[in-house]
Amino acid sequence: MIRRVVRQSKFRHVFGQAVKNDQCYDDIRVSRVTWDSAFCAVNPQFVAIIVEASGGGAFLVLPLQKTGRIDKAYPTVCGHTGPVLDIDWCPHNDHVIASGSEDCTVMVWQIPENGLTAPLSEPVVVLEGHSKRVGIVTWHPTARNVLLSAGCDNLIVIWNVGTGEALINLEDMHPDVIFSVCWSRNGSLICTTCKDKKVRVIDPRKGKIIAEKEKAHEGARPMRAIFLADGNIFTTGFSRMSERQLALWNPKNMEEPISVHEMDTSNGVLLPFYDPDTNVVYLCGKGDSSIRYFEITDEAPYVHYLNTFSSKEPQRGMGYMPKRGLDVNKCEIARFYKLHERKCEPIIMTVPRKSDLFQDDLYPDTAGPDPALETEEWFEGKNGEPILISLKHGYVPGKNRDLKVVKKNVLDNKAPKKVEEPATPQKPASPQLTRKNEVKLEELLREVKSLRDLVTLQDRRIAKLEEQVAKVAI
Repeated sequence: MIRRVVRQSKFRHVFGQAVKNDQCYDDIRVSRVTWDSAFCAVNPQFVAIIVEASGGGAFLVLPLQKTGRIDKAYPTVCGHTGPVLDIDWCPHNDHVIASGSEDCTVMVWQIPENGLTAPLSEPVVVLEGHSKRVGIVTWHPTARNVLLSAGCDNLIVIWNVGTGEALINLEDMHPDVIFSVCWSRNGSLICTTCKDKKVRVIDPRKGKIIAEKEKAHEGARPMRAIFLADGNIFTTGFSRMSERQLALWNPKNMEEPISVHEMDTSNGVLLPFYDPDTNVVYLCGKGDSSIRYFEITDEAPYVHYLNTFSSKEPQRGMGYMPKRGLDVNKCEIARFYKLHERKCEPIIMTVPRKSDLFQDDLYPDTAGPDPALETEEWFEGKNGEPILISLKHGYVPGKNRDLKVVKKNVLDNKAPKKVEEPATPQKPASPQLTRKNEVKLEELLREVKSLRDLVTLQDRRIAKLEEQVAKVAI
């Protein structure tokens, strides 16, 4: 463990506290699938948990305030035919969630305003392009409706969810199973770890590997890698002697790590969760009963151990609340949703301060829910930094728009499910008539697309004008 001379840090005394029993989510059968994902995803409105399901895959979506015992008959999201392996909330719409499954598909779901009242089995869109199970799904941090998935076919696919198309396929880059994928802060690069012990930095739009490091960690067990706000890469893995390690790398020169630290000899994979606003990394080991946290700075040894939150029960998985979902009045700087075998327990990380005033050093402006780019702009090569919001008066969720999916060419899709034939015999439609309908349909789709583009442009113009008016008013 890294213990140094006491150094000044406002996060030195951060302490974790589990909430009382009545604020936990009880009687949940957490999934037993042997896969190293977090099994839980949270946002300011909902907590989603992958659960055991007979005859397919399912996950629960609960409004945050729905604590206590969860009824066995509580509706689930249950459209997959195989176990769900990973879930991720859309950062730009708190009602949209993506799931990857053993059935080789990725599905994107729209959750109703107040949560589920009936089982949800119809996704907004099914994304099919993998030939083996899909173990990783992660949304683009700044572009609307861009989703990445990685499967056990060693393939990474980047989708335009708005049209249901796979726009980028990254093949032949990974010779073995991909352990983790992470977007950079503005989403221009991705960083991956693979069973071949390499860490790769990839420009997905050019389809090029920009940097890679062989044997970033010598051990054979799974590694994880995440991008930090300054562009450096933080990895967790195992040494040759099966000790858990963490390391910091500069992608411009990956010969030697900036810093490496041995931790302990447990065999649980370390899941890193990162807060770009405060530069604190939280490490949650699967099967551990602790959360360790570290501050990353520009001064040696670069990765500074802060503290450990310990509890009695081991964790099966972990959800991490985005900054805009925290209670700024209580100096809460992180909130985790720890999965036990039969329940989900929120853990609140707090900086002890006496003042009731807003602490702007703890809450610099953070990434808000508005995308910086439209899908097409990102695929054309533009980059955009996250649009930041202030948390001074707490986060007030805006109105979420429904996710609309417009297929590029409806006629290329599979035939719709057969409807039971009516008793009266129908005349076969003449080929001329159906062709006319097809042409009309194509025209309508083109018109809808141009109208959508026009609305987007007008939205931007209005936002700019509002900004200018605000400046004049000041």
